[in-house]
This record gives sequence, structure tokens and C-alpha cells, in this order.
Amino acid sequence: MISATKNISINVGLDDKNIPEKISMLADDSGSDKPIDCRAMILAMWDNDKKETLRLDLWTKEMTVDEMKLFFHETLVTMADTLQNSTTDERISGDMRDFCDHFAEKMEIRTREE
Repeated sequence: MISATKNISINVGLDDKNIPEKISMLADDSGSDKPIDCRAMILAMWDNDKKETLRLDLWTKEMTVDEMKLFFHETLVTMADTLQNSTTDERISGDMRDFCDHFAEKMEIRTREE
């Protein structure tokens, strides 16, 4: 039985060619009463009936290549954390973190830990 609900609102402003110009998000637990402007998003949700992932990847015209590299790196790191938290498989999540280090090196980005 559901005891509470939370809302997450995502708004995407498009140009006349349906290319995202503005992305904003507002969540009940975000700590802000105003939408947060974003330059990119990756939304993945599990469709249990079809046993497949539903995805929505968007980025604005202002998103730079360097920002995209950092965005992907941080997303991969958080995916490794989520994998460990949800499966308790430290071996494979450790392998994923090793890949994240490799990814950062190959993409020539500096991570926050450096």
C-alpha cells in the first residue's frame, strides 16, 4: 500500500525544430521551490511488463562537449553506486568503478576526487 507520494516535474522547452533549448526540473525534495535549470538529462525507467528499459536522453544546444564528458562520467559513477546498493555485488560494482577511472583517463577529464 502506498503511504505517500512525491512529485518530480521535468519541463523541456523546444525550438521550432524540436531541439531542446531549455530543460528544468522541480522535485518535492529538491530543497528549492523554483525549477532547477539543467543542460542535459538521462532518464531510464524499467518497464516490468516488457522487461526492458525505457530511456529519454536530452541535452540543450548550450551543453558543451567538456560538460557532456563530465556528465557521462558522473552518471556512470552513480550507476556503479546504485548497482552496489541494489545488488550488494562489490566485485562487479568495483569493476564498473575501474571502468569509470579508465573512462575519465581516456576522455581526459579531471574528476572531483582529484
